[in-house]
Amino acid sequence: MPGFRFTVRATDGAARLGELQTPHGVVQTPAFMPVGTQGAVKATRQRDLEELGVEIILANTYHLLLRPGDELIARRGGLHRFIGWTHPILTDSGGYQVFSLAERRVVTDEGADFRSHLDGSRHVLTPERATDIQARLGSDIAMVLDECLAFPATREAAAASMARSVRWAERCRRRLLELRSKPVADVTVTNRGQAQFGIVQGSVFQDLRDESVDATAAIGFEGYAIGGLSVGEPIEHMYDVTGATARRLPPEWPRYLMGAGTPEDLVECVARGVDMFDCVLPTRNARNGQLFTSEGRINIKNARYAEDDRPLDPECGCYTCRHHSRAYLRHLYMAGEMTAGALNTLHNLSFYLDTMRRIRDAIAFRTFDRLRQEFLRSASRLSLDS
Repeated sequence: MPGFRFTVRATDGAARLGELQTPHGVVQTPAFMPVGTQGAVKATRQRDLEELGVEIILANTYHLLLRPGDELIARRGGLHRFIGWTHPILTDSGGYQVFSLAERRVVTDEGADFRSHLDGSRHVLTPERATDIQARLGSDIAMVLDECLAFPATREAAAASMARSVRWAERCRRRLLELRSKPVADVTVTNRGQAQFGIVQGSVFQDLRDESVDATAAIGFEGYAIGGLSVGEPIEHMYDVTGATARRLPPEWPRYLMGAGTPEDLVECVARGVDMFDCVLPTRNARNGQLFTSEGRINIKNARYAEDDRPLDPECGCYTCRHHSRAYLRHLYMAGEMTAGALNTLHNLSFYLDTMRRIRDAIAFRTFDRLRQEFLRSASRLSLDS
């Protein structure tokens, strides 16, 4: 695909150091993508993200479809121009949000018929429409429409869902190739270099995952995602499925684990061959006063920090840690100040991005296993304080 290229530059065991070239710039992998649900990472400005070194963000197709609308964004020149972000963007298909609506949607082989959580308006999301919406948004990476099941799921339900996801992936790919080859009425393609990733499903049944990998890879995508995990399954199942699935995926393309992302998950799944991650955890936890530090997780609401003049993390060089004390951050949170969410989010994102930089450096110097063991030894300190 012109403008899109993935290169593995070094390995250490199954861990991979790579470089992802997109129409809007390069992403160093393993990479963490902050979640910008509605075209914005909550409580954070684009300028702050650039200063933190964020190279790619994720935007939510479902929410942008409903508000302000993909056609409006296309008329504004695409999502990059609309939100003022010049770096790469990945968009999901909207499938996860649709399937989480439960009583508001009906899923058939044709697609998902659902009602908006905003105003009850009816929408139909088919593989073709999910592809069209993302073409209008103009993201650098577009995800296919898939069906994600909650855990636990029966083998019968997982098999049916996996097979449907493969059929939908074929339709998504066919539609994108059509959009690439010729103009299509009513679809303004705002990024001709858009890549498309397939998604592997199958719940925790590894033989279904293997079947999904083979069928999805046979369609041919520019990257592959492992979906349907971090939905309630035991962590050891998530790690086992991730590792076995990643090993089977085409080695020449990036591997993306969708929605998983405690700091421990990042390290453990890089060790299993994953290149890309996203998760709302650092931003959501920040807004709830839960902060990640090299000394453990801090609940800034705790009264013990009321007169604590230390920075959140003495090892962190982010703006929050350079300028503000734990006492001040607790005061902001307890007072309900918007600034609390902004400063806390800056710190948590900095922690995640710094973790990824350390991982990349360790792979480059072939010391990743040492880093992993050190991280695991400190994991007991990373439990939330009471």
